[in-house]
Amino acid sequence: MLDSIKTPFNECIEILKKNMKLDPYFQKFYYWAKENNVPIVILSGGMRPVILALLEEFLGHKIDSHVYVVSNQVVSRDGKDINSEGGWKIEFHDESHFGHDKSLEIKPYAALNDDERPILLYAGDGVSDLSAAAETNLLFAKEGKDLVTFCERRGIAYTTFQNWSTILSTTQDILSGKVTPSQVAIRPKSA
Repeated sequence: MLDSIKTPFNECIEILKKNMKLDPYFQKFYYWAKENNVPIVILSGGMRPVILALLEEFLGHKIDSHVYVVSNQVVSRDGKDINSEGGWKIEFHDESHFGHDKSLEIKPYAALNDDERPILLYAGDGVSDLSAAAETNLLFAKEGKDLVTFCERRGIAYTTFQNWSTILSTTQDILSGKVTPSQVAIRPKSA
């Protein structure tokens, strides 16, 4: 499908920056995480240069060192400059069905001993998040999206979110010890 897009990559970025809006509460989460030494790992089926450009536009600066982006890449098509017509294509992170099996990034941390293992929180909304859904301490599934349906069918515990304000307040409560991930999670009836 992306092969049909011939627009130069830099023009695609500008179109996206003009037309996409990020959740305003993500910015609050971003700065809270930075102040509290909480890493943010963005596991995405999207393209790294797009993600970075949108974050930089939204934040007004380059991302800080507490943010890591693991996603697909953009490469030159047939030796062309990516900013020329038909000059770019996506290079998938791996050979999985969605081009990025996000669970592969989480499993090494999930396999650590309890005394070494970080608390793993994950937010997602769709089919590219399915592989990661069962790998974390707490899954935030976007209300009304496919991931909630998947979790219900598979009996995977989750909590819903409408925007990043819920994720921020829940994460603050977990890290302060007010609640545990299992206390926040919804256990589907089929579980």
